[in-house]
Amino acid sequence: MYKQIFLKRGKEESLKRFHPWIFSGAIHHMDEGIEEGETVRVITAAGEFIAVGHYQIGSIAVRVLSFEDIEINTDFWCERLQSALDVRIGVGIADSPTNNTYRLVHGEGDYLPGLVIDCYGSTAVMQAHSVGMHVCRNEICQALVQVMGDRIANVYYKSETTLPYKADLHQENGFLVGGDASNVAMENGLKFHIDWLRGQKTGFFVDQRENRSLLEQYAKGKSVLNMFCYTGGFSVYAMRGDAKQVHSVDSSAKAIELTNDNVALNFPGDARHEAFCEDAFKYLDEHDQQYDLIVLDPPAFAKHRAALRNALKGYTRLNVKGLQRIKKGGILFTFSCSQVVTKDNFRNAVFTAAAQVGRKVRILHQLHQPADHPINIYHPEGEYLKGLVLYVE
Repeated sequence: MYKQIFLKRGKEESLKRFHPWIFSGAIHHMDEGIEEGETVRVITAAGEFIAVGHYQIGSIAVRVLSFEDIEINTDFWCERLQSALDVRIGVGIADSPTNNTYRLVHGEGDYLPGLVIDCYGSTAVMQAHSVGMHVCRNEICQALVQVMGDRIANVYYKSETTLPYKADLHQENGFLVGGDASNVAMENGLKFHIDWLRGQKTGFFVDQRENRSLLEQYAKGKSVLNMFCYTGGFSVYAMRGDAKQVHSVDSSAKAIELTNDNVALNFPGDARHEAFCEDAFKYLDEHDQQYDLIVLDPPAFAKHRAALRNALKGYTRLNVKGLQRIKKGGILFTFSCSQVVTKDNFRNAVFTAAAQVGRKVRILHQLHQPADHPINIYHPEGEYLKGLVLYVE
């Protein structure tokens, strides 16, 4: 069947608790000729089977696909994808008349480590974060088409920037099925252009859907600043929430163009919105006490643990600016999407910022990723998005 990897004594303990990663330091030896991305069986020091998964060179040596001794075939992919779809239907995110934008597969959270699939209308965007998922991409695509039926007509594969460059895979993005590049999808009744060809991630930050809806509830009659706006998601929701003024800021000219396009798609000719291509700190310094509601949703400040200390300083510095510049009685939505920054890390960084500014601050909401980004209870590392909604006196 599959080639085998043998663990050092005692290194199966985390696997007995169903953690889906095996680190390279846990391996005693392995069969000859195992290639990167290959499916392997994992054997304990006592000679017992414990897991089957994808082998990869690096710190995480095996990403576990199953703790049962099974073959990873079309039936396996169909079963896992059907299970993921059932969850999204069960919580009312998929098959909704007002929403066709959602994450179908969220890596370890759907027992498919290394795989992300986002659905935008009739297009599924598939992204591999492991060599094993890249190797299996066509098989996964076939299973996806089978499970999704007439829900999708296109599968776009986008993994150029997510696969380890040392694997030397020469991967190119492109359609595996279909080729329709029409890119307007619906989220909670609002329309968005999705740039899966050149945009960040799979083209849109699906994980902020519920937090955007919350902001809409607070926006009525307020002047709103959406900082690091990217495609303008929070801005469009603020407009529908009857904000009196919405300003979108990003240092990327492409992001400003996308934001303007998305506002025009939903609110053509609406003079309440303006977008500015500018540095966040510079903009905040120049606009004191102008906004009733500010959104701070920056890109990840830390991609790995070594960057954690500097990232926390960055979050503190950014939140100092936001807390200083917001109007009295203002509401601040502030986020971190850095996986290595824990909820406590982030809350402490914001607490430090509040203490430095010296304003009275109340926490109204503690925010997190939505139900289509589930967290495997045995893999707490999957909890990456955290946010706070603050009332600032």
